[in-house]
Amino acid sequence: MRWLKNSPAIKVLTDLDVKLTDRFVSYLLQFATFKSLKIHCKFLEISCDGIAWLCTWVAFIWLINSKNLYQMQVNMLLGLLLDIVVVAVLKALVRRRRPAVVKDALVIGPDKFSFPSGHASRAFYILIFFTKLHTLPVVFWMPMTAWAVSVVISRLILKRHFILDVSAGALIGICEALFIGLIWISEETSASLLGLITEDESV
Repeated sequence: MRWLKNSPAIKVLTDLDVKLTDRFVSYLLQFATFKSLKIHCKFLEISCDGIAWLCTWVAFIWLINSKNLYQMQVNMLLGLLLDIVVVAVLKALVRRRRPAVVKDALVIGPDKFSFPSGHASRAFYILIFFTKLHTLPVVFWMPMTAWAVSVVISRLILKRHFILDVSAGALIGICEALFIGLIWISEETSASLLGLITEDESV
């Protein structure tokens, strides 16, 4: 991938991305709404953390043992795992540095890189999953959309990512959700998989 990094076109694109990100964030912070959002950026970061979602979802599966939820739980878990793998591989290949050094978090492996944004991909995967695949009541759609968009904007404000990173991340998350929709695991298969995981023959 080194030849790609040294490409004049890529250099122009990334330089433009840096400038646009700086201008966009400076513009946003002129408004009280986004200034207040800055206060909640760390909470938004944690609310869409990959490890936090994975651990919480596994605990949810373990604690809420309901056959009515097996299919949704398994498909969601599959998408979360897919997202972690896809983002990790792309970060390791592209190896784009973050806008600023992350000093307040433990940074391991490809997660020290910027492209694409895992938070953006996860936020939009979750949004599409619960609005298109396992549809929640419409009353939840607006709050979930606001959360997903806020997560993306918070990544820029925290200087974790550039605009290109979060845009690519959001697109990846949507594609992941569409892919999960295509391979949607059946209720019987989901119950069987959970039976293997929990070693519960009654599942």
